[in-house]
Amino acid sequence: MNALELRNVRKRFKKRRGVWVDALDDISLTIRRGEVVGILGPNGSGKSTLVRVISTLVIPDSGEVHVFGVDAVAHPKVVQRNMNRVSVEASFFKKLSALENLLYGAKLYGVTDREARERIREILEHIGFDYKRAQEPMEHLSRGMQQKVALARALLTSPMLMLLDEPTTGLDPRSKREVQAFIRRIRERHDASILLCTHDMREAEELCDRVGIMVDGRILALDEPRALKERYAADGRIPDLEEVFMAATGYSVEEAAAEEE
Repeated sequence: MNALELRNVRKRFKKRRGVWVDALDDISLTIRRGEVVGILGPNGSGKSTLVRVISTLVIPDSGEVHVFGVDAVAHPKVVQRNMNRVSVEASFFKKLSALENLLYGAKLYGVTDREARERIREILEHIGFDYKRAQEPMEHLSRGMQQKVALARALLTSPMLMLLDEPTTGLDPRSKREVQAFIRRIRERHDASILLCTHDMREAEELCDRVGIMVDGRILALDEPRALKERYAADGRIPDLEEVFMAATGYSVEEAAAEEE
């Protein structure tokens, strides 16, 4: 059984002046159990909408979404138990401490206080978060530290499917490496399936079994990183993933990260 299956998913949004935009245009995507699939694309390409549809925060206009064989549109509460989402837009109770936010999240999923505290300490230490600072209000923490708390919150319930929407954005190089290493560990230990949206080409190549390139609500290409590079080879030279991205989308990596939603 596949971890995730999308078939012909469409989602439109009404923009200014009554113009409708296809955020997702006939998207089909499969993630096998234990597989990591990366999605590369400029801001506004539909990556975040894709994550929101899969996580049941947004209902597609048409198409099918199945998580471990369960219809996510018809049974959102069922699939929510098996997945968790980490977004660059992660929200918290800013006046509460990181620990209080994590304990609250664990309680929502039925994790006991004692078990949650043990797991919180272990997870925070693995991703390079100083546990002493877990007592500080979230509003006093840097964006990078808040992102680590968001990742810790998602990992508390050992989800079978993880949706990571730019999880290392705002992190310093060392923290980024620590988070990437922990993502690998979660996959290996828990056989987790992961959808990773990122602007970091090296991150995509190192963490992902397959990489998709997304523009204007469509996935233009989806394959193993090496196969993608071979597809865009010219004059016997194999390009790097950044060059593949530029050839497929017409964007540089810098332009992709700077494009407005």
